[in-house]
Amino acid sequence: MSDIFQEVEEEVRRERFEKIWKQYGDYIIAGLALVVIAIVGWQLYAKYQANERLKASEGLAAAQSAASGGDMGKAAPMLALLAKDAPGGYAILAKFSQADILIAAGQRDAAIGIYKDIAAKNAGPLGEVALLRAAWASVDATSRNDMEAMLAKLNKPANPWRFAAREILAYSDFHAGLAKQAQADFKALSDDKDAPEQLRRRAAAMAQFLANGGVTNYGTVPQPPAPPAAPPTPGAPAGTPATAAAGATPTPPAPAPNGTPKP
Repeated sequence: MSDIFQEVEEEVRRERFEKIWKQYGDYIIAGLALVVIAIVGWQLYAKYQANERLKASEGLAAAQSAASGGDMGKAAPMLALLAKDAPGGYAILAKFSQADILIAAGQRDAAIGIYKDIAAKNAGPLGEVALLRAAWASVDATSRNDMEAMLAKLNKPANPWRFAAREILAYSDFHAGLAKQAQADFKALSDDKDAPEQLRRRAAAMAQFLANGGVTNYGTVPQPPAPPAAPPTPGAPAGTPATAAAGATPTPPAPAPNGTPKP
């Protein structure tokens, strides 16, 4: 009896499956095809992205090599193209290199504009680095209040870039002639155990420099003394010119009108 019930149950299942397949078989096949196409498409897209990143990496390396070799005419258009079309972070790195080239060429305002553009469009570490570079590039021509406003985002207790921002502000005081304030700023940085060791050493050196009166104007350097006159050659009569005593041929006396030499 159990065999009969089992056969009936299997027959019922088969009929149900056939009914479902007739109704939804085409949809099932289409769904499976879409899954396969999606997997293949994703793999092809990933491969394309990898190739694009490789091309961008090679192009960026070539542009930077040209720039380091002084061939700015070749490097500039390469970096401009990468900054426009390169994927992901390669475009940002190309913009950094563009700004570096502009600073080297003396076009500081254009470089600052690129740094600020990177900082405005990237909230992560790259944007913060760009903000620091913009601050260093503009600190000589920017007031202390404007520098504080520019670096307000970074100069916070929890921000890892706060020490670099405070170093820029200390230099801003130094550049403005506020030697005592700058010395205090650098001293505070050098004593901060949480600051990076290299920055602390740099800040300590600046604090010591200012404490020793490094900004004092001690006047102009005096002119070097004139070289002493050459001594007369030994054995030459007093009053004899040095050139004659040294064996120079004296000029003969001019002849008199009648041809007799003048005494």
